[in-house]
Amino acid sequence: MSRLFALAPRIPARVRRTRLFLSLAAAALLAVAAPAARAQFGAPQAGTQVHDASALRPPAGARVALVEFEDMECPDCARANPLLKEAAAKYKIPWLRHDFPLPQHNWSFEAAVNGRWFDTRSKALGDEYRDQVFANQVSIVSPALLSQFTQKFAQSHGVALPFAIDPQGKLASAVKADYALGQRIGIEHTPTIWVVTANSKGAPFVEVLDRSKLYQMLDQALADTRSAAPPAHKAAK
Repeated sequence: MSRLFALAPRIPARVRRTRLFLSLAAAALLAVAAPAARAQFGAPQAGTQVHDASALRPPAGARVALVEFEDMECPDCARANPLLKEAAAKYKIPWLRHDFPLPQHNWSFEAAVNGRWFDTRSKALGDEYRDQVFANQVSIVSPALLSQFTQKFAQSHGVALPFAIDPQGKLASAVKADYALGQRIGIEHTPTIWVVTANSKGAPFVEVLDRSKLYQMLDQALADTRSAAPPAHKAAK
């Protein structure tokens, strides 16, 4: 190889310097252009591909509502919970909470069943249980600690927990039905949140991808439904 190198034509120093300069300049241009290309062609945050929108509407008599699919062991659900609670109270709109316990979480399904049991005492108590689980989520790291938390919550509200919360599996079936509903819609993550409307001149439902814009979205939804005529009622026979 040394002989071949020796027989190769020698490149003048001026040509070598010119090639080096061009190589460095090209590298510099690529370094500058790469971030711009990523910014220009980067895909926007994707929303949920909705396959079945039948559940994405407010309850009867409401113009606007929030629909959420949540997992009580999901950290981002815990972060979203206070905002959704505040928004529902501020705008006086329904907040429809659905269970979507992810299989990789080891106590979220049990927590959802517990929430359903407290719902049987009162919906307000069930929602307070969910809110408190979210508020204390970082300290609930196992099913055993969830059980302890649930016992203390029940005692603090003067409620006696039965030995078996769901002996016939009816509450578990309700949680599974919510999960199946989420799958039919196309949900892939939690929380998944929509602002939904009835008789709107705008979109019937919009997914909340940027929660900092939630109030702006609710203002728009209320404006879009303000002039809508109330649903017609059939005349009594």
